[in-house]
Amino acid sequence: MTDLVVPAPRLPSVPTAAGGRFPVRRIHCVGRNYAAHAREMGHDPDREPPFFFGKPADAVVADGHDTPYPTLTAQLEYEVELVVALGAGGQEVAVADALELVWGYAVGIDLTRRDLQAEAKRLGRPWDLAKGFDASAPIGVVVPAAGVDPTSGAVTLHVDGELRQSGDLADQIWSVAETIAALSRAVRLEPGDLLFTGTPDGVGPVTRGSVLRGAIDGVGTVETRIV
Repeated sequence: MTDLVVPAPRLPSVPTAAGGRFPVRRIHCVGRNYAAHAREMGHDPDREPPFFFGKPADAVVADGHDTPYPTLTAQLEYEVELVVALGAGGQEVAVADALELVWGYAVGIDLTRRDLQAEAKRLGRPWDLAKGFDASAPIGVVVPAAGVDPTSGAVTLHVDGELRQSGDLADQIWSVAETIAALSRAVRLEPGDLLFTGTPDGVGPVTRGSVLRGAIDGVGTVETRIV
């Protein structure tokens, strides 16, 4: 094996309720998976199959840690989401088998540089940097899948104690199983993959000093302060 010419990057990981840490291989995100959010972003959810984008694995911010306000934006926005942590991999996975890949679930916040995204859309360019920047994925403790129902449960996000987002996992256009199956047709899934599964309506901007707290019934919470 050839010696490395630079130090190997650290493997990102997040805490689990089981006591160990979940290693993060990739972060996949599904877009516009709640009808009301799709409409608030100007799209017709009845016409769209699921589509995906990514974040770097080292974009994760552990629960309770501060999140730095990113560069190049004046419009940083929050999106609270159910996060699926895969403990097994596969490709061309059937919907009926998809949940067998899941190790656990967490609450996450998909931070977005909305002004960069809007400009990229206007110019017909990719919007990778609007989503996949440093510290763009705060995430709570990962809880084992046993006993968690990913098809229902209240989803909320508070900013400085004020309710900003409120929905339910039952409002998802594509279920967790359907989303996993669809993604597995595009890329091979592996243990360590995280999947952000979309957000309810009510997304909006935050400023430095804002404290974000996301929660999903039966899953847990995530909290971070923008600094």
